Amino acid sequence: MGGIAGGALLVATGAIHLDLYLTGYRTIPTIGWLFLVQVISAFSLGIAIVVTPNRLVAAAGSGFFLSTLGGYLVSLRVGLFGFREVRTSAGLVAGTIEVVGFCALAAVALRPDPRMSSPGIGGRVSRPRRDVAILAGRWIAGALTVQAAVSLGLLFSSTHVASTNSNGPVVTIHAAKVHGVKVLTNARGYTLYWFAPDTTTTSHCYATCAAYWPPVLGTPSPGPGVTGSFSTLSRNNGTLQATYNGHPLYTYVGDGAPGQATGNHVNLNGGWWYEMKVSN
Repeated sequence: MGGIAGGALLVATGAIHLDLYLTGYRTIPTIGWLFLVQVISAFSLGIAIVVTPNRLVAAAGSGFFLSTLGGYLVSLRVGLFGFREVRTSAGLVAGTIEVVGFCALAAVALRPDPRMSSPGIGGRVSRPRRDVAILAGRWIAGALTVQAAVSLGLLFSSTHVASTNSNGPVVTIHAAKVHGVKVLTNARGYTLYWFAPDTTTTSHCYATCAAYWPPVLGTPSPGPGVTGSFSTLSRNNGTLQATYNGHPLYTYVGDGAPGQATGNHVNLNGGWWYEMKVSN
């Protein structure tokens, strides 16, 4: 039963990652390919474990769960390959599945061997060593399960500040060259973006979208050499969002430092995103 449950959980986490891949993650450099590899591996291992529930396949599946969860936690905490993840319900569900799946498949991989109860040639020598190895493996797997569950819980319960914007009533907008293109940046030098589905009066980026793409809040004040038309629009909660040439402005949590534009030409959270170029 443990093998069937573990295989089902692998298919479940693969399905979540497939949905994320198809709805935008495929456009993220490096991360898109990693998601595709994760999806293929999850489905392949899930089927293999159901068909052939042996120790090696179960161990591979448990290792896969642990590595996937580890990558997710790293991307939440510090970022991975220039992309920083944010907390979402899909991420919490996938993380929980990965903790439970690791525990289930580790139990299959470290289950008692019925042959160990029957003495055989040299059995008195090899049996104790295998017993010790399996017992140690169970303790290690248990410790890793607890550590993974606690790490996931702490990250989702802690306060996470995704925005790099100023929350004051006036937001200074600058211009800088990023990969040879003159774009708008906020006061800290982070590239600003616009969202294709938006209109001149309405932002279509809320909830999870706004966690990935924090809106630039406040009244824009152009810095030296910045040309174009600035204004504001009112968001659903009444706060003002800065606009440029009719486009509501955002930053992107995937940019880990000034001078980056990893969110340019990315199809994520319901539409295409582009860096905000400075008009002539």
